[in-house]
Order: sequence, then structure tokens, then C-alpha cells
Amino acid sequence: MGLFDALDASGSALSAERLRMDVTAENLANAQSTRAANGTGPYKRKEVVLEQAGSAFADSLQAARGVRVAGIVEDPSPPRRVYDPGHPDADAQGYVTMPNVNTVTEMTDLIGASRAYEANVTAMQTAKSMFARTLDLLK
Repeated sequence: MGLFDALDASGSALSAERLRMDVTAENLANAQSTRAANGTGPYKRKEVVLEQAGSAFADSLQAARGVRVAGIVEDPSPPRRVYDPGHPDADAQGYVTMPNVNTVTEMTDLIGASRAYEANVTAMQTAKSMFARTLDLLK
């Protein structure tokens, strides 16, 4: 394990968790959007897919290399249908097709991403203080 591998792993996780928080915020902002940006159907919930950086077998035998974003995918769950005949997007039966966003799930994901971000900041600060102590010992 190299000297800066701990910082690299924490740094990559910080970027990934920030992206998770951004995507979760986008989901929350569009929780009531009945029309997507392209004008067809309701907004579809998005999720961030993460994977281990350096996923080759030889790399897995070595120290952790961090995490990277594999992609942002749309949640395949069906949209909600809500009865609201006065809504401008209601169909002939009075139902509105709403996004498949559950605000409780999104808030839980946001808290989880925030805690993971905090944990990686703490890990980075710990590694930094260990490096500083090592340099002090070498003086």
C-alpha cells in the first residue's frame, strides 16, 4: 500500500458520495414533476451505480483503490397513479401519472450519503494526521 492510497480511496469516495447527494436532490426536486424534460411522461427516479476502482483480480488482492461511478441509471419501478381530476395532466379517468419518487426513500438515501461523506472526511483527516506524525518522527 502506497503512502497516498488512503487519501486516494477517501477522495474517490468523497466524489462518489457528492454525486449521490446531487442525484438524490434532483429526485426530490422532481418528486411532483408530471412531465419530463423531453415532455413525455413523468420524471423517472435516478440512482447512482458505484463500483470498485481497479476491478481486476490482481487489483483486488492489493489494497483498496477506492470507488468510481459506473453510471447513473433510471429506476425501473413503475410510476404512481394518483386520482386528481382537476390536474392539467389528468387522463380521461381523472388519474395523474406521477414520478416513481418516494420522498422518504430519498431522504434516507440523502442521510446515508451524507454520513458516508462525513466518514470519508474523517478517514482522510486521520490519514493526514498519521502522515504528519510520521514526518515528525523522521525529524
